[in-house]
Amino acid sequence: MITSLTNAKIKTIRRLLADRRFRERERAFVIESVRWLAELGQHNLTPEFVLYTDSWQRQPAHRTMLQQLNAPAYEIDEKLLQTISDTESSAGILAVVPMPSTPLPDQPNLLLILDRLADPGNLGTILRTAAAAGVEGVLLSPGCVDAYNPKVVRSSMGAHLRLPIRSCSWAEIAALTNGLTVYLADAAGDLHYTQTNWRAPCALIIGSEAEGAGPEARRLAAARVTIPMRAATESLNAAVSCGILLFEAARQRAAPPPITTPPAFHY
Repeated sequence: MITSLTNAKIKTIRRLLADRRFRERERAFVIESVRWLAELGQHNLTPEFVLYTDSWQRQPAHRTMLQQLNAPAYEIDEKLLQTISDTESSAGILAVVPMPSTPLPDQPNLLLILDRLADPGNLGTILRTAAAAGVEGVLLSPGCVDAYNPKVVRSSMGAHLRLPIRSCSWAEIAALTNGLTVYLADAAGDLHYTQTNWRAPCALIIGSEAEGAGPEARRLAAARVTIPMRAATESLNAAVSCGILLFEAARQRAAPPPITTPPAFHY
């Protein structure tokens, strides 16, 4: 049983939770939930190692999950796990997982670009929403919060495993969106979101919560899409706006194409 903060695995976990550069160097991150573990099994991703408490592994379903993961697993003292956990109340399980390498499609039909998004909770919610709405890849501009920040991971509910996520320069974003119509979500935009053609290959930019879209995002966008609001509301939360727009895209793409009436013939 692991009982000491000086244990090498504990030191690794604490650095992975706190240090973005260390996560990027090791190409690994930390998960702390049964749901995430179940997602790993579905995607054939094996943890580097798992820590569990005695009370957690007493449930037969949990023991079965550990066996199916086929990863090195170590029992840890419950108080120690709570000490190193990034959550207020530990789930009783923690795993170090390699970052997935899901490829972007060669010819994407719907990409999401996030411009300097700073709030981890927003990013995690947006990733979860993007996966649910059928987005084929998420591009993070310079200045975005790390996609593997523990708060992002926790609120994404496993979306990292279902969605290609890339941190990119603006030059890379421009290259990856070549051939797509790029829309910018903007409260002052002039294109109503329900009148936007989301059926065609396109990308959506969501700007910073505090400052909106930066100059690089505005240069890349072909049009600015707006969500009409009442009661003098200035703007919506970034994750809420993103959800409205992405599910409008999903609605249009799921609906049959509009029926066009052929021109009448005059004899």
